[in-house]
Amino acid sequence: MAKRKKQTRAHDFTPATRKRIEDRDMECIFCRMGYHMPEYDYFATHTFSIMHYIPRSQGGLGIEQNAAVGCIYHHNLMDNGNKGLRPEMLGIMKTYLQRIYPGWNEDELTYNKWKEMEECLQEQTN
Repeated sequence: MAKRKKQTRAHDFTPATRKRIEDRDMECIFCRMGYHMPEYDYFATHTFSIMHYIPRSQGGLGIEQNAAVGCIYHHNLMDNGNKGLRPEMLGIMKTYLQRIYPGWNEDELTYNKWKEMEECLQEQTN
């Protein structure tokens, strides 16, 4: 099996992180509020996945502060929706995460190869 790059691993949710997110949210955060519910799609609203707030493609980390549980229906609506609901859904998700994590900051949710080096340099100058 090929060794995965550190950056690739940073974007993935570990099994332990997935479990903590699932235990925290319990179900789709959008279904709980009745957000744009489909009329007849039991399967799509009862099959869950972990959604990134900042997507992997934009450097989003696989950490609890960058994720929430969503059903297949809402996950697809946010990621592939042609209804223009993505900005509103991201706003809802952001508010949800801010309530759970005081001091939540979007800048801390992306992979930064140089972050450790910058922190060391900053400590040396202080």
